[in-house]
Amino acid sequence: MGAKDKAKNVTEDLGGKAKEAAGKVTDNERLEAEGRMDQTEADVKQRGEQLKDAGEDVKDAFRR
Repeated sequence: MGAKDKAKNVTEDLGGKAKEAAGKVTDNERLEAEGRMDQTEADVKQRGEQLKDAGEDVKDAFRR
């Protein structure tokens, strides 16, 4: 996984956590839900990157 992609996913996750916290503090259910959605989206992207990395590892193993 590229460091740039990983950093972007972490940033998106942290932004989601901040939104969720802001939603809780302000009693804004919509903002809270958006924050959880952002976190889920970042997690899915992270899992996709990990899957791509695993595929590359398998390809590398067969090249040896």
